[in-house]
Amino acid sequence: MLWKNTYNELLKIASKIRSYIGIGALTILVLIVIFAMKADGKTYLGFVTGSFEQTLSFNGNILNGNLIAFIIMQMLIVHVPLLIALVTGDLLSGESATGSIRMLATKPISRTGIVLSKWLAATLYTLIMTLWMGFLSLVVSQWIFGSGDLIVLNPDGLLIIPNSDLLWRFGFAMGLAFLALWTVATLSLAFSALAKNSVGPIVITMAVIILFTLIGTLDVTVFDEVKFYLFTTHMAAWRIVFEEPFPKQDILQSVGVLVGHIVGLLAFTLFYFNRKDITS
Repeated sequence: MLWKNTYNELLKIASKIRSYIGIGALTILVLIVIFAMKADGKTYLGFVTGSFEQTLSFNGNILNGNLIAFIIMQMLIVHVPLLIALVTGDLLSGESATGSIRMLATKPISRTGIVLSKWLAATLYTLIMTLWMGFLSLVVSQWIFGSGDLIVLNPDGLLIIPNSDLLWRFGFAMGLAFLALWTVATLSLAFSALAKNSVGPIVITMAVIILFTLIGTLDVTVFDEVKFYLFTTHMAAWRIVFEEPFPKQDILQSVGVLVGHIVGLLAFTLFYFNRKDITS
């Protein structure tokens, strides 16, 4: 029954225009970045490598698909959470707003099953968005710009990662990006359980992300102890995959924090929805 209900939830997502708005907006954003890099990518590259050109000589195809994919991920990981929340924030609140939540509760499935089916549907939608982002940023970029070594500017200087060492790194990076977006999807679902309209969960989810990001960037001692436990601190954890030596411990810590948020938020949603009055 759970899988059948999950399938029905996926059909509901597929029937809503906002689901395609998210995919369409993601596509347009990626294509804009690709167009900009094609038109004036050398200027951007000069900005990155300018301070090193006196001591280093760069040969080969530096402005390649791998670099474009890295740039796209840096830009879109900030914008994609809104596109995810646009869909997942409506899953429970939308039912409450139309009154169909009462009809749903009459079906031979528990309230726990209702929440889990919507959460699984949100997970699959988030996975589709992540895979689409990966396809556009990596496959399409390499088709247009070709392949080559990746130049990464980090606090320690300039790191050049050979092309042969990039496929698995991008795989890890996409996995971590999905985990971060999955956390956002679960957060918006939790707010969706609390609300009776679709706008509230979307706005509150983005407000929480902005607030946590602000706390994480403020250099204030009082926030030092909590920064590590904020999921926004680890939303860019995919970037450390492109560091040397490979920071296995840091990645495991980020995965632990993000998974902890997902489990905690899902548990809260189940607890609240099982006690929520849906008859009024």
